[in-house]
Amino acid sequence: MIAVARTSLAGSARRAGRGLITGPAGPADPAGQLLGRLSVLPVLLLMAWLLAGLPLLLLGVFTPVLMLLLAAPLAVLLVAAGLRWIPGLRPQPAAESPAPAAESPDPAAEPARTPWWAAAAVIVIAVAFGADQMIYHAQQLIVMRDPAAYIQFSNWIAGHGSLPIPQDRAAFGGTHHLLTFDSFASYQVGGVVVPQFMAGLPMLLAAGFWIGGAAAATAMAPVLGALAVLTFGGLAARLIGPRWAPLAALVLAIALPMQFTSRSTYSEPAAAILFLGGLALVIDSLRAEGRASRICAGLGGLALGLTLLVRIDGASDILPVIPYAGLLLISRRPQALPLLGGLVAGGLYGAVDGLVLSRPYLANIKSSLIPLALLAVVVVAATGVAVVLLRRRGLPAIQGNLLPNAVTVLAFLIMIGFALRPYVQTVHAALNAPTQAAMADWQRADRLPVQPTRLYYEISLRWVFWYLGVPAVVLGTAGAALLARRCLRGRAPLWTLPLITFAWTIVTTLYRPAIVPDQPWASRRLVPAVLPGFILLAVWTVRWLGGWLRQQGYGRGGQVGVTALCAAALAGPAAQTTLGLGVSDGGPLGLRPTVSGLAFTPTYRGEVHAVDGLCAAIPRDAAVVIVDSSIADNFTQLIRGMCHVPAARIHDPRVAAVAEVTRGIRLAGHQPVLLAARRRELRPYGAAARHVMALRSTQD
Repeated sequence: MIAVARTSLAGSARRAGRGLITGPAGPADPAGQLLGRLSVLPVLLLMAWLLAGLPLLLLGVFTPVLMLLLAAPLAVLLVAAGLRWIPGLRPQPAAESPAPAAESPDPAAEPARTPWWAAAAVIVIAVAFGADQMIYHAQQLIVMRDPAAYIQFSNWIAGHGSLPIPQDRAAFGGTHHLLTFDSFASYQVGGVVVPQFMAGLPMLLAAGFWIGGAAAATAMAPVLGALAVLTFGGLAARLIGPRWAPLAALVLAIALPMQFTSRSTYSEPAAAILFLGGLALVIDSLRAEGRASRICAGLGGLALGLTLLVRIDGASDILPVIPYAGLLLISRRPQALPLLGGLVAGGLYGAVDGLVLSRPYLANIKSSLIPLALLAVVVVAATGVAVVLLRRRGLPAIQGNLLPNAVTVLAFLIMIGFALRPYVQTVHAALNAPTQAAMADWQRADRLPVQPTRLYYEISLRWVFWYLGVPAVVLGTAGAALLARRCLRGRAPLWTLPLITFAWTIVTTLYRPAIVPDQPWASRRLVPAVLPGFILLAVWTVRWLGGWLRQQGYGRGGQVGVTALCAAALAGPAAQTTLGLGVSDGGPLGLRPTVSGLAFTPTYRGEVHAVDGLCAAIPRDAAVVIVDSSIADNFTQLIRGMCHVPAARIHDPRVAAVAEVTRGIRLAGHQPVLLAARRRELRPYGAAARHVMALRSTQD
């Protein structure tokens, strides 16, 4: 795939004089200008917030006043600089569509102006998606899954402005040796507690806490999801054409993984905004010239680099940007250095966050990070060597059809390999005891052979089939093959970076999803790049097919019919999985349609009210000791952060040990409070038990 990028840029460099990459000159396109600017507005605003937030968090002064004082001017600067230079969405002038003499013209040509209905449709889809997710959004405060861990992380920094989290050992007298202060997604390190995960999403959610507490913070998930759909629509408009952007945005909005991650505070929608928005800005830099091209390239690189601050897995997703920047350097393109500079700056933000604030988390996943770091070193070194050797002579031209044909076939062979993988491989791994127990429970529930160490990575392509459908994978693979050929011929320079990035991410994610295969939770891995990649490639293929039919002399009716059929094939399977469409007995005809999917199934509701009641029941001068291990995992950081009282867990809840701890708490001037799941757990300690929380809820 690196060869795809290299030769594409070679072609674009050779044809620069013929207008392949053009500046802002051309017909007015107000609808395209609106959609182009609006779709990158989310990434510009997120960048401003993150750029201002991390230094303040490192200094321990992450407060609403300072964030507004720093982030607001930065947002004005980035938005003004970014939106001023966006070149719009009109297609490239004459030189992009005509092909070399040896090949046929591009059948996917599009009219010059963006219709208002296309821009309006993308906006309506994003707003409708956000409204729907707001209705069904979850309130995950009790730490059972990642969203609640992010919420607790965010709640702490919103209220205290600093990390790490103090253990408040003094509140327990001299008995802290009997206690521990860790819990799910919180590491005990020396005398402090360090939250799991990167700080990017918690800094975004902190704005929700400042606006309206936990309820507003959990409601930010649908907002981020809607902005991700809007950003994706803008990217589709740039790569495929504005008329096709609504279809791409609709398919992504329908897909269950997108809905799943946008109802709870997962990191993937925020990462998707940065990743997809960064690609859109890089594409804008190639369509512009002069200062505009450099500014858009720098902003695009910065957005791509900042994905590390939100999601450490983003390091793999943006790896292809390094050789792509090398190809720009070899071709002496003005975007090269700004793109690299922005990428390094954003990546440094993520690196500093990981090494300073989230070091225990990185240490915990070092088995995945070390190979990725070594690969990054190899890629950087190889890119540097290539730049030194080829900068003077330039990129070699592609001669003949051998390489284009080979790359075309390779795209199909890779997907065939993933389809055949379950028949030749069974993936196992060394898992911890709780994960093995959960895997065994799920296997029994599904009447599968009990193999607790299985990961089911070999069926990862079927995950895409479940959530997006077989037609999307087939059409997406065909699109990748066709576009790879065009990139090698220098006929699709705007697709070069998206193609190699999506191809790399799709292949690496499907090969090793790096997540316990608990669906739909595991589907979050597909959200930032895999599903968007398949959708973009598939919709481009549908557009190409309509143009090919036109070239073959088919009438408008035939073109519309085939296009509508393909569009239904893309949206239908995703809707089937998300809505759970089916039939059952009943109705006037003996059968009636049913909807049993997760689209209308709210989960994790009522936690804000329940937690408020729990905190109200705990005295203000209390120090809480949790004697139940599972409750300690779920509630220790919640009580410490949201109830604002010291909290710890006791692993040896014998009467003598608990008595010693309660005496120490009283001597320290606090009121001891014991917490457990059931009354019978508290009877040995003599005090009257009070029922303070009862919540019946639905998990995912």
